[in-house]
Amino acid sequence: MRRFLITGAAACVAVAAYAAERWMTIPTAPEMPEAVKSGTAEVNGIGMYYAIYGDDDGVPILMIHGGLAHAEVWAAEVADLLTDHRVIVADTRGHGRSTNDGSAYSYDLLAQDYLALLDHLGVDKVHLVGWSDGANIGYGLSSSAPDRLASHFAHAGNVTLDGIDPGVDNNALFGAYVGMMAEDYAKMSPTPDGFDAFLGGVVEMWSSEKPGAVEALKSITVPTLVVQSAHDEAILRDHSQMIADTIPGAELLVLEDVSHFANFQAPDDYVAAIRGFID
Repeated sequence: MRRFLITGAAACVAVAAYAAERWMTIPTAPEMPEAVKSGTAEVNGIGMYYAIYGDDDGVPILMIHGGLAHAEVWAAEVADLLTDHRVIVADTRGHGRSTNDGSAYSYDLLAQDYLALLDHLGVDKVHLVGWSDGANIGYGLSSSAPDRLASHFAHAGNVTLDGIDPGVDNNALFGAYVGMMAEDYAKMSPTPDGFDAFLGGVVEMWSSEKPGAVEALKSITVPTLVVQSAHDEAILRDHSQMIADTIPGAELLVLEDVSHFANFQAPDDYVAAIRGFID
């Protein structure tokens, strides 16, 4: 997660050569359904893309994607959840269609962006579904703005660097993911030639210790489900267990036969887990 020595194309070939289980591939996400509303919010000095789906008037679900990705990776989950929930997705600062103002990436800053987006949309409280960096942003929001979260479904996050599996640096599937996101970035970003600099900035954030670390977890009051994939390439299971043990009242859910990219690999199971928690 700190170095990527495998190019996306080479990794795709390597993965395809031995993929037999669903956790060994990353399927392409389907097309996003039609949004009720979408646009760009001017928050914290950036233009932040967002989209809203469904018309339920209950507490909405905010889905925050992982590092290097964008809102459309949630397409399968959104298509299911919009039938009886309002769902909000966005492109994190510098990701997808959202801009960056030159600021260094940090989880504190990204959390502030999402709070500003909720203010812009007039949303007081959300169920947060966070994947990878989305879960890390969620841990920050749980500590700094607990009144804004009704719950936190936290998949594949980490609060210290020793929670990262060192093998991820040379993992073929993770390398393939980086290649996929590079292609999407070139199609979606207002700076389509800037992926290398973008990647460097995100990797620097991944390589930095997180504010509060384990100590901050002890005071979290937001109902939290810590979610771990059985074959996660990036996050160690013991680390997820530690997070669940440290947050008061939290539990650990292990998703079987999937990897760090469970939301791509098993969207039906993934959305069932989300529903089982928030409903």
